[in-house]
Order: sequence, then structure tokens, then C-alpha cells
Amino acid sequence: MATPIPLMIAEPVAMAIAAFDMDGDGLVTRTEFDAGIARSFELSAKGQASIGYIGFGDWSERWLGNRNALPSPFEVDQDGDNRITLAELQARFALFFTRFDTDKDGVLKRSELLTVRPAAAPRPAEAENRRPQRRR
Repeated sequence: MATPIPLMIAEPVAMAIAAFDMDGDGLVTRTEFDAGIARSFELSAKGQASIGYIGFGDWSERWLGNRNALPSPFEVDQDGDNRITLAELQARFALFFTRFDTDKDGVLKRSELLTVRPAAAPRPAEAENRRPQRRR
């Protein structure tokens, strides 16, 4: 049996961060990162100082790809007032920048935004189900 190829996965938050690359060089500087968060918030807040949890769900769907993607509004809403401010979003995302910047150079490369996981070998029943069915 062949060794499974590792899976490369992009977390929803990593996809959003990659979209913050303003100059198209494949890198996200801290300046681009901060500007991207601010721009994404402004587009969702529509001139308001904060967004509610439903508004955060809309933000998540647009920027993370799913209303239920992490971080949840409960993680972002630091003061528990059921509203998300730009400062709260920036504070939560600053933690992501630090986590993803594995070489600590202040720039996020696409390779740093990927998570590599070992692929699980298919179980015998799954392998059997993958065989093409014969046409009769």
C-alpha cells in the first residue's frame, strides 16, 4: 500500500488573510493585514461603530466562507456586549497573525497560511466502496 500524501488545508481565517494581499505579491505584510481587517469591517459595519452577532455572521460568510467558521463572535466580543467593534476584531486577528507568522519575519507567506496534516489511510470498507461499479 502506498504512503498517503499529506493533506494541505487552509483554515477559513487563513483564506481571509490571503485576500488581504493588496499588491498581489503573494505576501501579506502587517500593514496589508491591518488594512484588510479594517476594510472588511468597514464593508460589513456600513458606517456603524460595531456589528451585532448576525452582522458578524454576514462578515464571516463573506470573508471566511461560512457563517459558522472560526473565530466565533463569542471569541471576538471581548467585553461581552453582543457587539463586535473594529478594535475587537483587530485584537483577535492579531493573535492569528502571530500564530501564522512561523518564521517571525512580520510577513505572512502562502506556505505559512497552510496547515499540513497527515492523510488517513482509507479503511478497508471505504476502499471497497471507492471501486467503480460495473455497468450491467
